[in-house]
Amino acid sequence: MFVRHDDCRLEDLGGGVKRRILAHAGGLMQVEVHFDAGAVGALHSHPHEQLTHVLSGEFEFTVGGETRTVSAGDTLYKAPGVVHGCVCRRAGVLLDTFTPQRDDFLAG
Repeated sequence: MFVRHDDCRLEDLGGGVKRRILAHAGGLMQVEVHFDAGAVGALHSHPHEQLTHVLSGEFEFTVGGETRTVSAGDTLYKAPGVVHGCVCRRAGVLLDTFTPQRDDFLAG
C-alpha cells in the first residue's frame, strides 16, 4: 500500500542511465529512470502498455517512427509492441508506468 522512495534501490544500468523500481503488483508498475545528458534509451519494444511522464530534463523521444522533443510536465503513451527510445538532451528523470508489470525488471 505504501512505498517509501528511500527503500527503493537506484540501480545503475550503465551509459548514464539509472532505474528505481517503485510500486508494483502484477497488473501495474511504476519506475523512475534517471538520465545523464547525452544518455540513450535504445530503441526497443515490449508487450506492455507504457506511460512516460517527464519529471525533469529534456528528451528527444522517438515513438512509432515519430520524433519529438519533450520536457518537464509532458507525458507520452506507448502502445504494446510499438518501437520507442530516447536521447537525453538535458539531464532528467522520467516516471514510467507499465501495465502489466515488467517482470523482466524484477528478475534482474
